[in-house]
Amino acid sequence: MVIRENYLSRIRPFIGKDIIKVLTGIRRGGKSVLLEQIRDEINSPNTIFLNFEDLDNQRLCEYNALHAYVCEQIGDSKEPFYLFFDEIQEVRGWEKAVNSLRVKFHADIYITGSNSRLLSGELATYIAGRYISFVVYPFSYTEFLAAHADGAFDDYLRYGGMPFLSSIRFEPEFCKNYLQDIFNSVVLKDIVKRNGIRDVDLLERIISYAMANVGRSFSAASISKFFKAENRTVAPETILNYLKACEDAYLLYRFKSQDLQGKKMLRVNEKYYTADHGLREAVIGENLQNVEIVLENIVGLELLRRGYKVCVGRVGAKEIDFVGEKQGGKLYVQVCCLLNDRSTIEREFGSLLDVRDNYPKIVLYLEGSFCGNYEGIPAVRLEDWLMETAAMEKRLLKTSE
Repeated sequence: MVIRENYLSRIRPFIGKDIIKVLTGIRRGGKSVLLEQIRDEINSPNTIFLNFEDLDNQRLCEYNALHAYVCEQIGDSKEPFYLFFDEIQEVRGWEKAVNSLRVKFHADIYITGSNSRLLSGELATYIAGRYISFVVYPFSYTEFLAAHADGAFDDYLRYGGMPFLSSIRFEPEFCKNYLQDIFNSVVLKDIVKRNGIRDVDLLERIISYAMANVGRSFSAASISKFFKAENRTVAPETILNYLKACEDAYLLYRFKSQDLQGKKMLRVNEKYYTADHGLREAVIGENLQNVEIVLENIVGLELLRRGYKVCVGRVGAKEIDFVGEKQGGKLYVQVCCLLNDRSTIEREFGSLLDVRDNYPKIVLYLEGSFCGNYEGIPAVRLEDWLMETAAMEKRLLKTSE
């Protein structure tokens, strides 16, 4: 088992505090195992752990039943209790039970869910200011290597970091079947069911379009035109609603575009990336034939994993793949596959040189003969960057005087 220290280190300061810990993220991305790791680290006999996708707990999937069960288990005890509720969205009216248990007992509560709307609506009303959320992503490359001592970067490029892959040893047929199963589960349970979507075929076509165009700017209008060419009329508003449902289920991430000269967010040139590029292999295939966009997906999600708020940068007609902001600092990132010929070098570094500030800038590449830096901007092999320690990243983030 890979101990997910990146998350545990951020959760520890809140253990025992009167604040609900909410773990969200894509289905089968590792939330349940992380919840178990938190439980094991606390190591208390006063623990109640319930997975609401377990049929044995189906009778508790209503807030009154859940509340009554936990009250019975705790009884008159005045001792601290630790409550772990996995896939809490399966419980109807769960926020009422959770809030009541928080008030009624000396309870430290941890919940997981596969939809971002856990943190909207009634939850915010019932426990405003009483929860903190953590998005759990599939394995990073360092976690992937910890799970697969003999893992190769090509395996990560093709199949991604869904945790269970470590159990099937990268057998191509098994991997693809497993990833397709995850995709179908997310689509049917977390998107179709929760949003009452009737046209499942249209939804799957929109997702396929978004995954095929990972890292490329497109709009709902452009997808609408694409469908029109196939003699199918779909309103842009419908497309936007379906894409938003995919975002809520953590299947897709939308990166907005920012004008770095005017310092404002743009309503055009947004990009979508998938929660794990292995899902793209399952749906579209050809990850190793489309390495450039897969590399972008890996870097974009890694920046999110490291706690950055990420957007796409625009400097006039030029584009910067990612602009990450964290703790008052910025990091500008360009991603490319080959860094060899002069035209590529000038293009990748040129966009960064047009940004007139002192925040760190970097070019990440898969292969190439170029090494060192170009006019003060470093070029780093992507695999090395993915394995950087927090100390190395902190050093990179220091701004120039």
